[in-house]
Amino acid sequence: MSEDSKIVVGVDGSASSLAALEWALGQAELTGSAVEAVTAWEYPAFYSWEGGAISPREFESAASVTVEDAVDKAVDRRSSPPRVRTRVCQGDSAQVLLDVVDTTDLLVVGSRGHGGFVGALLGSVSHKCTQHARCPVVVVHAQGERG
Repeated sequence: MSEDSKIVVGVDGSASSLAALEWALGQAELTGSAVEAVTAWEYPAFYSWEGGAISPREFESAASVTVEDAVDKAVDRRSSPPRVRTRVCQGDSAQVLLDVVDTTDLLVVGSRGHGGFVGALLGSVSHKCTQHARCPVVVVHAQGERG
């Protein structure tokens, strides 16, 4: 990879996405790539009106805090971190990542897949990304997860 190469990583604050971020940063250090940490937000299907309406800005702000905190902590642990940019987008997580990776060299996602074979199945986002991304995809499990 070159100076112009970019690794996109999906970050939602889960253990598997934080492991994916760490992996992406390590790969970027090895290849001289930049990293773009992406998080998506959308309105929940149902939420209570009891405390008043929640504005779109509040959802976006919470998503921004999640990705910024994750990147800050991960970068602080590195002696020579790569260039990192964050992006917050509204929409379905998998679709946001697929839209962002059109000009990307590598997509890195965590897997929280569950089912009859916990740890052996991909989560819905990682599954959709491996099926439809126009670039290579790395799926990272959190430490302690079976894979």
